[in-house]
Amino acid sequence: MKYLNLLFAAMLAMSSAFASPGAHGPNGEHLDGQANATDATTTVPRIETFTEAFELLGHLTGGELSIMIDRYETNEPVLNGALEVQYKDLKAKAKFHADLGDYAIDDPKFLAAIAKPGSHALLFTLVAGEESDLLEGTLTVAAAAGDHGHGHGVRRWLLAAIAAAILAAAAVFVARRRQREEV
Repeated sequence: MKYLNLLFAAMLAMSSAFASPGAHGPNGEHLDGQANATDATTTVPRIETFTEAFELLGHLTGGELSIMIDRYETNEPVLNGALEVQYKDLKAKAKFHADLGDYAIDDPKFLAAIAKPGSHALLFTLVAGEESDLLEGTLTVAAAAGDHGHGHGVRRWLLAAIAAAILAAAAVFVARRRQREEV
């Protein structure tokens, strides 16, 4: 019985290794990090930025970068403007959707560049009537679920292998101990 308690204690000690730093919840979120409300509610990459005159909110989804622009002071939508977005050396002109009141970028080359995991600094040039403005923001695109660059899959297999080796060693130890006691 004493050896079973020892074996149980070893198993209990090893179980904490599987929930140590880097552990994930059911949706892949890091359990050891600071809680982030946007991670729990959405996986759609988004960008928010503003100046004294305008505020911008964009979502990368459905094969396009959809952008809503309002006046900062009044929240009045900015309709029928001209919007150009720049990422590094790529530029794309947004199309205004009168039915939705948003601007959309659907250029495949541009979207492929900003859809890669990582942080992407975007520069928006807006011309609305007599007004114009530059808005800067960062679009953060998370890695695909289960693949966010930490190598947790390999680490889990390694921890499982170590735990199995420790349990096997403990079982051999217990078996040899029992053989010595019988003799």
